[in-house]
Amino acid sequence: MTLRGWSHLSKSNNHAFFRHVNGSKIVSSGDQDKDDKLDFSEFSKYLKEHEKKLQLTFKSLDKNNDGRIDFMEIKQSLADLGVEVTKEDAKKILKSIDVDGTMTVDWNEWREHFLFNPATNLQEIIRYWKHSTVLDIGDSLTIPDEFTEDEKTTGLWWKQLAAGAMAGAVSRTGTAPLDRMKVFMQVHASKSNQISLVGGFKQMLKEGGVTSLWRGNGVNVLKIAPETAIKFMAYEQYKKLLSTEPGKIKTHERFMAGSLAGATAQTAIYPMEVMKTRLTLRKTGQYSGMFDCAKKILKNEGVKAFYKGYVPNILGIIPYAGIDLAVYESLKNFWLSRYAKDTANPGVLVLLGCGTISSTCGQLASYPLALIRTRMQAQASVEGSEQLPMSRMVKKILEKEGFFGLYRGILPNFMKVIPAVSISYVVYEYMRSGLGIQK
Repeated sequence: MTLRGWSHLSKSNNHAFFRHVNGSKIVSSGDQDKDDKLDFSEFSKYLKEHEKKLQLTFKSLDKNNDGRIDFMEIKQSLADLGVEVTKEDAKKILKSIDVDGTMTVDWNEWREHFLFNPATNLQEIIRYWKHSTVLDIGDSLTIPDEFTEDEKTTGLWWKQLAAGAMAGAVSRTGTAPLDRMKVFMQVHASKSNQISLVGGFKQMLKEGGVTSLWRGNGVNVLKIAPETAIKFMAYEQYKKLLSTEPGKIKTHERFMAGSLAGATAQTAIYPMEVMKTRLTLRKTGQYSGMFDCAKKILKNEGVKAFYKGYVPNILGIIPYAGIDLAVYESLKNFWLSRYAKDTANPGVLVLLGCGTISSTCGQLASYPLALIRTRMQAQASVEGSEQLPMSRMVKKILEKEGFFGLYRGILPNFMKVIPAVSISYVVYEYMRSGLGIQK
């Protein structure tokens, strides 16, 4: 309906409509006097401004300036933003907007579809399908989040990073006992020393009480902020260096930039990773705190000890991030091809499901390297343990415990995925609201 059409609505119809949208995204977008209601002048102004923004978006999609958008133009525009979809999926997205069945979308169809959705640009419209790293499952090997130019200039990016960091902190704290059990089994479990979940928890509680289940969590939470900041800044620089076309980045370039950014961040904060492992495995009274732990490692083992297990850790980034992204893209394309009949918006549960499954597959692929890393970090703190390099440690595990010896502790690791994802998502959404980030 045009603005002229809206002006002829009766007052009673206006009030009924405003009651219907009260509390919605449109109210928050158009409410200038902040009374949580839209009067007619505010609503008219919202429509006019929103229509202008939609027109700009339509023009940016209409590559050949023929006044219509086809599926190839949608595919190209999404590719420019780093979201790769097949021709079939682009057709599905187009069908969800195409009213007259011509397989093209004109300005009227575009406006009707998005007029009451406060998505003001292409980035917002397709942000549902960007692979979000907000879901914190305790591992720091994910590709960093990407922000639009608008988010960078308005300062929204730091709010989103802060919301993500807080979500990660709460999530890791909530699942810390399972994380400690994972590390405990990675280092101490073997064929001759079978450790069950119940037995392991009993042992921990007997040795240090309930609070011992959270050992190492302090440094695990503390490293989120510096790692997130370094990863984000490095990612932006690597994208500029690797991009072959200014302003555009292809999927493989994004993967390379993300992997390099992850490696840079891990290099900077790796001593905290070593301390986290040592503090997680410590016996009661071994260290009085984080600084005491750092001091004793430095005194007894030297600076090199802070980089034990560094090589398998860096190598683990590639399979984790690669498989995580590949599985996510496959699940996304499957959903679009099977279920995107009326809309290309998948909803929260689908996105959480895709993110959880892809992250779990990434973990499964990189787990042996994570186990080797943890054992190398813990070597000096385990009595009678040989100081083995990576290759010899892999050989020893395979000889003594077989292939599945490389997957010790994977059960508690999988058990923490769903609660970690759930907690981080809920906290992230609350933080977004609290920081005033519009959804």
